[in-house]
Amino acid sequence: MPDETKTRIQKLANAAQISFAERALLKDRNRFLFKINNEAKARRSTRSIVLGKAKVMSFEDLEEAKVRRAAKDKAAAQKGQCGRKRKEPAKLPEIFKAASNSGDDIAGFVHAVGTNVYEFKPGDRVAAFHEMMKPGGSYAEYAVAWQYMTSHIPDNLSFEEASTIPLAGLTAVVGNYIRLGLPEPWKPAAEKVPFLVYGAASAVGAFAIKLARLSNIHPIIGVAGRGIPYAESLIDKTKGDVIIDYRNGNEAVVAGIKDALENAGASDIYHAFDAVSDKGSHTDVVAVLAPEGQVTYVFPLEQTAPPGFSYPKTYKSAQFSNVGDAYGENRQQGFMYLRWLFRMVMEGKFTAHPHEVVPGGLAGVSQGLQNLKAGKASAVKYVYKVPDTEGAGQD
Repeated sequence: MPDETKTRIQKLANAAQISFAERALLKDRNRFLFKINNEAKARRSTRSIVLGKAKVMSFEDLEEAKVRRAAKDKAAAQKGQCGRKRKEPAKLPEIFKAASNSGDDIAGFVHAVGTNVYEFKPGDRVAAFHEMMKPGGSYAEYAVAWQYMTSHIPDNLSFEEASTIPLAGLTAVVGNYIRLGLPEPWKPAAEKVPFLVYGAASAVGAFAIKLARLSNIHPIIGVAGRGIPYAESLIDKTKGDVIIDYRNGNEAVVAGIKDALENAGASDIYHAFDAVSDKGSHTDVVAVLAPEGQVTYVFPLEQTAPPGFSYPKTYKSAQFSNVGDAYGENRQQGFMYLRWLFRMVMEGKFTAHPHEVVPGGLAGVSQGLQNLKAGKASAVKYVYKVPDTEGAGQD
């Protein structure tokens, strides 16, 4: 890269006028570059609606100059759908004391591929999971994701719906199958496996329940609040599944879980997924989980648990469900499950999370974050359509 080009890019970066993805283009490989064209149509069920066309460009082994030229030539293009989890990302700056481009759910069309990319071609409808805390997040005109963290999506799924699945869905996968070791869907449980999901209406909790049902895991005991109507739509009460209202207080939650176990003819819970990691969830789980049980949680204990809290040493395991493992040490499982989730959508056995499109594109992110932090969203993920951003695509 010529020195003058490096200098110009550095100045742009310093002036915050260059997107995270544009910076990523300078060094990353084997990724996808997302772009959007407003004029395309996406098909949803039997009707066609204008959504904005997300384009994806893999730049593995592409010459940097060629990629930069492609980005420049299509500066009028815009990015498409990106998702925001129900509440947790709004807490990230407070928990980790750092800022980042946290848009990690992406959906769109493939724009171009590099020489080592063999699974995708231009025009493919895809969804992807962006590597967290890295350049190229989806809250920009360009976003990037690893090839193996990208999946084709079926025609019966809109981009908005698809963008609700990658991060939360893979978090549920890590929790259910990698951390807790629950029976996988292709080897479903043959006997009762009581399963506690704290935060049943959250995106992660809801996906954990959906996966559990595909694994024939029952009784499922969920804990939720305002999202109870949605959470109850996910369970099978004929198999002992139940949703408990945490708004009645921690003592009532513990009593309700124990009653649900008894009513289902089960004596102990050995598997718990804390998809909230807040509001007393840690201690409630300890109050009902068997001494040799297993628990997984969505945030590190040191940032979210009460002072001095620790899980009993008798537990078989107590582990953080770090979704980063889906593209890290457990990337094979992550790769397989991401593709499998969208196949289940195609077969009608798995569904996206309820979503709400926030007006204004990226201009709506601030309001969305404030709503999340204030707890105004329940059983819903916010989706931002970048082409709706005023001035998007302009030089």
